[in-house]
Amino acid sequence: MTAREFTHEPDANRYTMKVGGERVCIVDYSINNNAIALTRTFTPPPHRGKGYAGELVEHVVNEIETTTQYRVVPACWYVSDWFERYPERAGILAR
Repeated sequence: MTAREFTHEPDANRYTMKVGGERVCIVDYSINNNAIALTRTFTPPPHRGKGYAGELVEHVVNEIETTTQYRVVPACWYVSDWFERYPERAGILAR
């Protein structure tokens, strides 16, 4: 398995994932008070279908949960679907 590199780019309001040095997925976000809205997930077409978006969303949710007090707002369809697949993670969602 090729090494994954996860990066938080707060100046760009995004998290990225690189595989073999190439960016394969991003998650954009915006912060409002105590909530962080995950607003867009994007995987370039050549990298789709490999599970990268799911890996990055899991990493982002884990990082938010362990390093912040934010509640997550799943503002893009992919993140909403991810939380439906992992209902045990719903405790971090904004009410």
